[in-house]
Amino acid sequence: MSIASRKEAIVLFLGDILVLVISLWLALFIRYAEVPSFVLYDQHLTVFAILFVIWILVFFIFGLYEKHTLLLKSRIPTMLLHAQIINSTIAVFLFYFFPLFSIAPKINLFLNLIITLVLLVFWRLYILPRLGFGRQQNSLLVGSGEDMQKLLKEVNNNSRYKLKFISSLDLDKLDGIDFKKEVLDVIYSENITVIVIDLRNKKIQTILPHFYNLIFSRIRFIDMYKVYEDIFDRVPLSLVNYNWFLENISSSTKTIYDILKRLMDIFVSAVLGTVLLALYPFILLAIKLDDGGVLFFTQERVGKSNKPIYIRKFRTMSGIDTGDEVLESRQTVTRVGSFLRKTRLDEIPQLWNVFIGDISLIGPRPEIPELAKCYAQEISYYNIRHLIKPGLSGWAQIYHEGHPHHGIDIAATREKLSYDFYYVKNRSFMLDVKIAFKTIKIVLSRGGV
Repeated sequence: MSIASRKEAIVLFLGDILVLVISLWLALFIRYAEVPSFVLYDQHLTVFAILFVIWILVFFIFGLYEKHTLLLKSRIPTMLLHAQIINSTIAVFLFYFFPLFSIAPKINLFLNLIITLVLLVFWRLYILPRLGFGRQQNSLLVGSGEDMQKLLKEVNNNSRYKLKFISSLDLDKLDGIDFKKEVLDVIYSENITVIVIDLRNKKIQTILPHFYNLIFSRIRFIDMYKVYEDIFDRVPLSLVNYNWFLENISSSTKTIYDILKRLMDIFVSAVLGTVLLALYPFILLAIKLDDGGVLFFTQERVGKSNKPIYIRKFRTMSGIDTGDEVLESRQTVTRVGSFLRKTRLDEIPQLWNVFIGDISLIGPRPEIPELAKCYAQEISYYNIRHLIKPGLSGWAQIYHEGHPHHGIDIAATREKLSYDFYYVKNRSFMLDVKIAFKTIKIVLSRGGV
């Protein structure tokens, strides 16, 4: 089970398309004060269909089909407004500068934009819940340890999830428990329909026969760690052991995925790298005027299979980290460097590394060899992240807050590794596309990653 099921995402997607189609009809109805003819509607739909595709793509970039935003009712109007501001900008640009879109009077466009926003908010806030989506299900959590407590706290403190843990059972406290009274009676009296359970815990064996009988009561059982991954977007490190890697991680080639990924890398890096060449003179001049230092720096990083790679970036610091001194770096970010990092413009030269295949657009960020060596000694299974090609942006860069940029931070890197494991386990072309879109959103908002 997924907290935001694929079914709900599909219903949302189809509902949004229906809203766009209805909004156009209503705009024409209001504009001409009569029911629009089939010819008139078809004439407009042919043009607006292109916009609709772009708008849906913008919704996707803004995360309107993700599990963490599907049920955030208080945030839906704001998120839709921001998305529609972008959509309006794109629409106005196309309608005023491309002849193809001149077929429709501009007033029709503005009416459609306003009606679309109103209907989208109404659809998501009022209609979708009445279709049976977004309702919380009473649940029982069965497990132990820190991961269980984190999950219990996160779910019960946020109404956005479809689950609500009415009760919990700590497997470390089974001794002396009256299972019928304290568990079974609660399940029936509280109308619990879902049991989230840690099936990997050895202590679960003694009570499994009791849970087996609940299958006939139409109660669903869900792996606790699958729910944990779904909510936190990372693999809990307490779960990671040799068995987990043998079950979930493989270095074997995914032929179709690898081909699509490489084609995307070549195409995007070639096009984007060529376009962004126009920024080079301005960036280089700004760096030179700031402190008069060197313009680029090249640094060794760890690539796929622990092979060394060399990446080039625009210089953003007062000096260059090379060798062992990176472990105790005392360098400072320059004024221009701060802007380049925030906008990620310092990464532009690495598009060449993407083009030649040293790194990918999407993947775990390549680490400095000295740091990687240190982390490999201190953090179990660290080198698993080197099974795949590193990338310009990645899952951890988007979802992990507070990841270290310079110097050693064992605790933060260990947590960051849990996001890398998630990506290595679940990597796919669609996941790469999602990360790419999220990166675009972050860069456009100047949030940095």
